[in-house]
Amino acid sequence: MAAENNREKKLPAAAFKTSVPKRIGQILAFVGVFILMIAITLFMMLKVICAYGASKTTFITTVLESGQMKFLASLVMSESEIQEIVDGTKLGDIGDVSINEGLITLPRPSIDGEKPSEEEIDMSRIEIIEIAGITYKATLMIVQDPSRVSVATTALGPDEWPEEGGVTLKGHVERAGAIGGVNGGLFNAEHYNGDHAYGILVSNGVVYRNEPQELSGIVLVGLTNDNILQIIDVSRMSPAQSLQMIREKGIRDAVCFQEAAGFDNNHFVQLVINGVPREVKGAGSGLNPRTAIGQRADGAIMLLVTDGRGSSGHVGASAADLIEIMTRYGAVNAANLDGGSSTAMYYNGGYLQNSVTFYYSHSSWQLPDAFVVK
Repeated sequence: MAAENNREKKLPAAAFKTSVPKRIGQILAFVGVFILMIAITLFMMLKVICAYGASKTTFITTVLESGQMKFLASLVMSESEIQEIVDGTKLGDIGDVSINEGLITLPRPSIDGEKPSEEEIDMSRIEIIEIAGITYKATLMIVQDPSRVSVATTALGPDEWPEEGGVTLKGHVERAGAIGGVNGGLFNAEHYNGDHAYGILVSNGVVYRNEPQELSGIVLVGLTNDNILQIIDVSRMSPAQSLQMIREKGIRDAVCFQEAAGFDNNHFVQLVINGVPREVKGAGSGLNPRTAIGQRADGAIMLLVTDGRGSSGHVGASAADLIEIMTRYGAVNAANLDGGSSTAMYYNGGYLQNSVTFYYSHSSWQLPDAFVVK
């Protein structure tokens, strides 16, 4: 009897040991089925979204501008269908138009200690303007003195980048001894650490990267020694030609972004050139967080960011939105910069706009460069 009791006491433990792998298998099977159901549901939702004209266009153009979600477009549509949508919404061809520097007249600075006259402008003025759109919230920083705006970078030398990658926008601002800034140009985000800039990067007259054909449609956006904003298509230049152009125009600070409207990408750069807004087909793009830079006729630099991707309930701004804002506030020239999860604005000790990525919700991505305001 005692032996039987002992055997009975051991059976539950043995049975438990035997059931552990089975229970783990059941749990894994449940998780797998649950994930599959979610995937199928999301796929069906995408199919429903893409069944309607306006929503289909917005969805496709929006995801093509993202860094990691481009594949969603090809899940529900063919390359030819995607290209047709992009062609129907992209911005008009800008052509080979150069910046007319004569349209920018830098004011005579006020004398220290004296109130500026009508002919003078307070060059120390920085204005922060909140703008509410239907699908976005925007913040516009207007810096009266363009010489205060430059590019900060983590580059250690020409094409020499730190192993740990870039720093946050706050880090760039603080390292430069600046008061504010926004994220800059296109960069390698493969490891989410702001590894290095793409295209061309110039900071305080030093050329840290010079690969104008590294990606298709590379456009330089920067400032000259005379504090004039330049927006130059360098995509057909060799490194020798772009370096010569940088020297001849006296480019002191510059980053790059990409003009590309295809089934695998949907980027745009030029917004306003020589006072003429770029032609827009539809919204001109999808809806996303945005960063842009512009210059008024009086030389003031305009730094603009918008939210999106669910932040504060907003989906984001379109190319048409950026053009409307820039022209409304007097931009003679304006360009789109890297946006999406990279978009951020920092000013006077805090973020006015954070990254929309969950794990950077109180900061920004690590960036290899940024426009800063000293």
